[in-house]
Amino acid sequence: MSEFKHYSVMLRETIDMLDIKEDGIYVDCTMGGAGHSSEIAKRLKGGRLICIDQDTDAIEAGKKRLAPYSDKVTFVNDNFKNIKQILSDLNIEKVDGITADLGVSSYQLDTAERGFSYHFDAPLDMRMNRQNKFSAYNLVNEYSEKELTRVINDWGEEKFASRIAKGIVNSRQEKKIETTFELVDIIKNCIPKSSQFDGKHPARRTFQALRIEVNNEISILKDAVEDMVDCLKKSGRIAVITFHSLEDRAVKEVFSSKINGCTCPRNFPVCVCGFKAELELINKKPITAEENELEENNRSRSAKLRGAKKIKE
Repeated sequence: MSEFKHYSVMLRETIDMLDIKEDGIYVDCTMGGAGHSSEIAKRLKGGRLICIDQDTDAIEAGKKRLAPYSDKVTFVNDNFKNIKQILSDLNIEKVDGITADLGVSSYQLDTAERGFSYHFDAPLDMRMNRQNKFSAYNLVNEYSEKELTRVINDWGEEKFASRIAKGIVNSRQEKKIETTFELVDIIKNCIPKSSQFDGKHPARRTFQALRIEVNNEISILKDAVEDMVDCLKKSGRIAVITFHSLEDRAVKEVFSSKINGCTCPRNFPVCVCGFKAELELINKKPITAEENELEENNRSRSAKLRGAKKIKE
């Protein structure tokens, strides 16, 4: 395994948002390169950190990086959508803080054979959990034109989704589409030349869409964030970093639903619904990376950090 490198996006801002207690229990739902985890672990005295990642490479790398804190850290190779069951299995009822960095790690992007990047020629894969059988190869070669259009349009917000889907289907009638560069060539041929000079790679949105579909990212996100909030103690904090509008919208909607409380019509003289606000926002607007971070890591440019505090049991 090559070295698991990952730039920890908005590291200081995330740690500040969590307001770490020395004896608290914290969960890093997407450990990745363990940057956020190591900063949490070094602040704990008597506390505990649960590190979750569905990528076995991340788990192995995390164990090495966090070896100095091994007495405080528990590693779990699983998807954060299962956070309630994970904590139950560890006999933990509630925690003091939860963080999730929803981006693909630099290691996954830069390791060609993982098939996440349109910059490297590699087998179509894109699985975050390599034990799953369904990959980008299956998606590209087995989905119908209608299904491909839906995926590329909904998850990639690509205006040429139907053209790209048709191009994929036509190409695979001659031979299976096996590599990232084969797919990139198809995408380039489907997008008008006049639309390929905005400084962004023409395959960017389609690759994002395929990755989201392969890993079922958006479908599980809202339920997962709901569960994260449920797992917090009163005064516990949650910090979530998103990297595109679909993720950010999902997190924002969950937070909004839990800060408003009463759902009665405004003309009702008294509340009859009984709903009480569960959260208060730590920042009204999402935090974005500062200029010095953007100079070091361009991938932080699209990142947004949202945080909230639990205000009821």
